[in-house]
Amino acid sequence: MLFSNIILLLLLNDLLLLAAPGITWLIRLTAFQGILLGSLLFDMEHALLAGAVLGIKGILLPLLLARTYKHIGKREKTHHLNLGVAVVMGMLGLIFSLWLEHNLPLMPDIFPVLLLPAAITTLFCGLILVVGRATALSQVIGYLVAENGIFLLGTPLMAAGAIWFELALLLDIFVAVFVMGIAIGHIGEKFDSIDTARFRSLRD
Repeated sequence: MLFSNIILLLLLNDLLLLAAPGITWLIRLTAFQGILLGSLLFDMEHALLAGAVLGIKGILLPLLLARTYKHIGKREKTHHLNLGVAVVMGMLGLIFSLWLEHNLPLMPDIFPVLLLPAAITTLFCGLILVVGRATALSQVIGYLVAENGIFLLGTPLMAAGAIWFELALLLDIFVAVFVMGIAIGHIGEKFDSIDTARFRSLRD
């Protein structure tokens, strides 16, 4: 029962991310998603990895993102794609993932019920955030959400001894986002805007 409730909260969190009006809410929902992932791993009896996920995805990365956003200190349009359209696309992705769960020829019992749709939906919603959001920081958050989907896809392999691969992946993601946070901070210091759409106006 707890497992199913966490999965449903993850799916709801995905849709709320697509509907988030600004970066502050994106950061909060990303932190909540990290907490849900850690709780899911605790329920699956992977205590070591659960602690790492809670620490990195639920606390450290959101704090880094919040600090970077505060350092930039800019308030501007944060999305190219209409939020309603983004949510509809996320719901379509969820429907498609549910269809895949019942039609893919997977090994019996390799994925607990609803884990595969949650993973694919999270990955898809992350990609929508990357494409549909305007600022570099919000796109970094989309990248994190997409990685969370990939992480969920790998959870059934943990029983086969893949936990160290997942821990290494967590470290790689932490380092990557740390570097991106620093880079975005420096961009914010040098330029008036971090809206990626403005690159289109560059001329030779």
